[in-house]
Amino acid sequence: MSPTSNLPGLPAHGHVTFLGAGPGDPGLLTLRAVEALARADVLIAEPDVLDVVRVHARGGVDTPQPTADDTSMTADATPFRAAANLVMEAAKGGRRVVRAVSGDPGLDTNAADEMLACAAAGIPFEVVPGIAAAVGVPAYAGVPLRDAQGTDVRFVDARTASDRCWSEVGASDGTVVVSTALDSVAAAAGELVAAGRKPDTPMTVTVAGTTTRQRTWTATLGTVAQVLKQAKVLPSPDGGRPVIAVVGECSAPAQRDQLSWFESKPLFGWRVLVPRTKEQAASLSDQLRSYGAVPHEVPTIAVEPPRTPQQMERAVKGLVTGRYEWIAFTSVNAVKAVREKFEEYGLDARAFAGIKVAAVGEQTAAALVAFGVKPDLVPSGEQSAAGLLEDWPPYDPVFDPIDRVFLPRADIATETLVAGLIDLGWEVDDVTAYRTVRASPPPADTREAIKGGGFDAVLFTSSSTVRNLVGIAGKPHNVTVIACIGPATAKTAEEHGLRVDVMAPEPSVHKLAEALAEFGAARRAAALDAGDPVTRPSERRPGSRRRRTAP
Repeated sequence: MSPTSNLPGLPAHGHVTFLGAGPGDPGLLTLRAVEALARADVLIAEPDVLDVVRVHARGGVDTPQPTADDTSMTADATPFRAAANLVMEAAKGGRRVVRAVSGDPGLDTNAADEMLACAAAGIPFEVVPGIAAAVGVPAYAGVPLRDAQGTDVRFVDARTASDRCWSEVGASDGTVVVSTALDSVAAAAGELVAAGRKPDTPMTVTVAGTTTRQRTWTATLGTVAQVLKQAKVLPSPDGGRPVIAVVGECSAPAQRDQLSWFESKPLFGWRVLVPRTKEQAASLSDQLRSYGAVPHEVPTIAVEPPRTPQQMERAVKGLVTGRYEWIAFTSVNAVKAVREKFEEYGLDARAFAGIKVAAVGEQTAAALVAFGVKPDLVPSGEQSAAGLLEDWPPYDPVFDPIDRVFLPRADIATETLVAGLIDLGWEVDDVTAYRTVRASPPPADTREAIKGGGFDAVLFTSSSTVRNLVGIAGKPHNVTVIACIGPATAKTAEEHGLRVDVMAPEPSVHKLAEALAEFGAARRAAALDAGDPVTRPSERRPGSRRRRTAP
C-alpha cells in the first residue's frame, strides 16, 4: 500500500507529502518524488519550484499560488504562512497534497512548522527528501567537498550566521559551503578572513546551480569582489540572486578545470531552435538537453486530415481484407494517421497480421513499435526513401502472392518511393493520409529572438522546415549556427540566404544533433586553446564564418 493511502481508523483527512524539489535540475527529482507528484490532487509550491516539478504532475492538478495578499490573510502574513494555510485547507478537504520546496524539506526554514501544523490537526503526512543545494550545486560545479583525507565540511547560511558561527568555521581548515546572495559573497569572504582564514584560500561562486544558466567563478577570499566586478557580474540589479560559495583547497582552479563536467558540455547554455511539431521534437530535445542545450520547440507545420477521407478509408479496409503484401510508412505522422483510422474502426495492431511492414527512419520505426508493430524492413544505409528502395525486394510472382503496396503519406510527399517501387514490379496505392499546412507564427518574442540573434543555433530537418520557418518567423540572424540534416535541406537554406555551418553525416535527426554537439565542442576547444573565454554564438558579434561538414 502506498504511504499516501489513508489507513482504516484514521480521520477522513487527506494526506500531505512534503517534497524536496532539489536545487533546480528537474532530473534530480527522486523516483518517490515523481510518484507522489503523479498522484497529487493539489500541488503547492513557489513559482520557481513549481517550474521544476509541474512536468511530473498529472493533468488537471490544482496549483494554487501561496501569496500574502489574499483577503483571508492578515496584514503581517507571509507567503509561507499563506502556503501553510493552503496546505491545511486542501488536506482537511480530503485531498492529496504535495507541498514542494526547494532543495530538501529538512533544511527548509518553514517546512517543519507546516509539518507540526499537520501533526496537530491529525493530518497524515510524509517527507520525501531532496538534494540540498549546498550539496548538489558544488557537484555540478565540479567541486568535491571531501577528499581522501576526509576533509571536514561545514555548511553556513550567511543570512542567519552568528558571529560565533563565523568564528568557528574561520578557525577550521576544512571546506566551508556558504549559502548567500551574489551581492553578499564579498561580505561572507570578509567574515571568514576576519575569523582567521587566509586571504589566498581558494573560493568558487556558483549562481543558478544545476541549471543551464549555471555560471561559476573561481577566486580567493581576498580577490572574489574584484573577480566578480571584472566579470561585470556586480554591481547588478540581480545581486540578490542566491549563490553557493565553496571555500577550501577543493576549489583550487587546477582541480576544478578537470572536474567541471557540467559547464563543459559541448552545447552548454546554447538556445537551440527546433522547428518541428512538439511530438516530433520530443526525443530530439531530450538529446540536445544531454549536451547542455536549452531547446526551444517551434512548430512550422500543422498536420490535418485529408480533405477527402474516402481514399484512406478504402485503403484501410483493403489492409484488413488482404489487398496488400506491404505497407510502407515514410513518417511518424503516417503511422499516427493509420493508427487513428484503426482506432476509429475498432482495430489494433493485430490487423497487420500477414502484411509486411516497412519504415523509413529510426523515428518512424519507433512509432510503429509503440503501436505494437515491429517493422520487417528499415533501411540499412541512408535513412530515406532512396535508402529504403536500396533494400526493397523486387516483386516475385512465385514468392509474393499479392503485388500491391499501401503507401500512406503526406499530400506533399516526394514521388521517389512510388516510382522506385513501380520499377521493382510493384503496384502502389499512393494514398494521402494527412495534409501538412504551415503553422501559425510563433509569439512575438520568439520571432524577435530568431531575427535578432537570440538563438545560438537552429536545426533544420527538412527543406519544408526552412521555408516554413522563414515564412512564419523570418530569417535567422547571421550569428546563429545553421545545422541541416542533409544536402537538399542545406541547398534550400542557402537559397534563403543562410550560411550552413553544420551538416549531419547521414539524414538522421539524432546524427544532426550529434554533429551540432561536435561543432560546439570544437568551438569550445578552439577558444580554450587561444586563451579566449568560452562564449555562445549569440554572445559574439557577427564575424567571418565558414561552412563545416561533420565528419
